[in-house]
Amino acid sequence: MNLPKILVAGALAAFALASQAAFPDKPIRIVVAFAPGSSTDVVARSLAQNLTVAFGQPVVVDNRPGAGGNIATVQVAKAAPDGYTLLVHSVAYAINPSMFGSAGYQVGDLAAVAMAGVAPNMLYVHPDVKAGNLKELTALMKKGGMSYASSGNGTTTQLGAELLFRNLLQVDVTHVPFQPAAAANAVVSGQVPIGSTSMPPVVQLARAGKVRPIAVTSLKRSPALPEVPTVAELGHPGFEANTWIALFAPAGTPTEVLDRLNTEINKVLLYKTLTENFAALSLDVVRMDRPQLTSYVAAEAAKWGGVVRRIGVKVD
Repeated sequence: MNLPKILVAGALAAFALASQAAFPDKPIRIVVAFAPGSSTDVVARSLAQNLTVAFGQPVVVDNRPGAGGNIATVQVAKAAPDGYTLLVHSVAYAINPSMFGSAGYQVGDLAAVAMAGVAPNMLYVHPDVKAGNLKELTALMKKGGMSYASSGNGTTTQLGAELLFRNLLQVDVTHVPFQPAAAANAVVSGQVPIGSTSMPPVVQLARAGKVRPIAVTSLKRSPALPEVPTVAELGHPGFEANTWIALFAPAGTPTEVLDRLNTEINKVLLYKTLTENFAALSLDVVRMDRPQLTSYVAAEAAKWGGVVRRIGVKVD
């Protein structure tokens, strides 16, 4: 046996353990890619509150909205890779490098830390639209002249609808982009007959009969509206177009620090108060280890990047 090598290996292992145990020894800043009050912001604040207790150090939220989340992403990508600056972003993190002429980053510029939650999008119609299911809606759309409201250009609410309508259903429908809440209101008012948005603005409207749900875009039905079928159930196996929220850190952050963050975040994701906050957003808590999240984000970037290129969505 080579005693010097064993001693060096032991010393390195001890150093890694000591570094992990010491982290964090000062406040952690969570940069949020969107404005206060957004789903991403609510998730970040719920995590920060619980992580402050778990770490025994302040975890503060810093909203840096703008450019579809690119401003916050670039800022975090340039931060010191020490685990004290994190990014909370949505699925837009994986989409933007394909959609923007210059997003300022590539997906690999940040390290995956932890998944937080996943929410399906929903396809729905105004009550006067004479379609109670996807088959009937498809027949109406094939007659032409239909339009749909989404939560904005380049969102999964648009890209998922385009994938469904144009690729799978072979129908031509005009896209009308709105802000998320405004898209739902446009359908309620009858301004646009079809909606494709995230679930939070729609759940109460559906329960009140102000819109008629057609399908959700997750592989499993949503607990928020369990009676609404999935697109996959309705003849399109594997169809999925979710909105997710996850945490990232600058590339080069030490593995032991990233692992500690992942472990603690996955613990607090089990807290009842946090899961209740997420449920109010129609978000299901999803726990992943870092390799799982890295692979998932890469797959999402490839999937939505292909849709962006196919339909020609670009933001300069």
